[in-house]
Amino acid sequence: MSARPETPLGAYLRDRRTRLDPAAFGFTGRRRTPGLRREEVAQRSNISATWYTWLEQGRGGAPSADVLNRIAAGLMLTETEREHVFMLALGRPPEVRYKPKEGITPRLQRLLDTLEVSPALIKTATWDIVAWNRAAAVVLTDWSTVPPGERNILRRMFCDPGVRTAQQDWASVARFVVGAFRADAVRAGAASEVSELVDELCRTSPEFAALWQENDVNAHADGVKRLWHPILGAIELEFSTFAVDGRPDLGMIVYNPVTQGVRDQIRTLVCSSGNEPEYDCPVSKSA
Repeated sequence: MSARPETPLGAYLRDRRTRLDPAAFGFTGRRRTPGLRREEVAQRSNISATWYTWLEQGRGGAPSADVLNRIAAGLMLTETEREHVFMLALGRPPEVRYKPKEGITPRLQRLLDTLEVSPALIKTATWDIVAWNRAAAVVLTDWSTVPPGERNILRRMFCDPGVRTAQQDWASVARFVVGAFRADAVRAGAASEVSELVDELCRTSPEFAALWQENDVNAHADGVKRLWHPILGAIELEFSTFAVDGRPDLGMIVYNPVTQGVRDQIRTLVCSSGNEPEYDCPVSKSA
């Protein structure tokens, strides 16, 4: 009987297994091949050695998500490697497990700061703002003046009269925001994490409570934001949203001025704000 051909899943599991140091896990004894033995991976994964062997050999059918998660833990896989195992075995990524982290990296903040005239924000899956650039502070909201526990887009949208006044069509924007927020929270596996915020807003805002009951969802991919700014007047900003690689708990929103005139006005505001970061501001011409 010819040998069963190796499957992509089996090859990947074997490769990961052979890269591990047995001594690091308390396994001793002479070995003919590097890495852990199959039965040792099975022991660490709390599954039968026969079942694990079958997986490497491409036998036994598709494993369950629970088995794959156990093997991922047993092999000390990273999140990227765990996702790859799911794709090989089941043709889909694993169910999202929301793990919020504090803050962002300096590299990500520097990226925001390079966007001189484009307001940019980093938000969590629960729509808390954790980072922003100077353009966002002068055009949208200076989040440094907002207490950390209140830096939430929905809380500002429904509880801050100034934010409501700045929207050219608050009712439409509010409906869109609630639908996008619901979709984001579920996609990130954070449905339970947003329950406290949702309960709070349902108590304090009848408008939010009504919209939340409608159960609508929206894609927060891109669009146009129309605002009334106290200095710039009526402005339009095109926005796009981006995932932050390696941080499924975060998303980035970048707003680009639609016209060159607004771009120039924002640059002037940023340069005259007197706060870091300092940009290469043009020299003002006398009248």
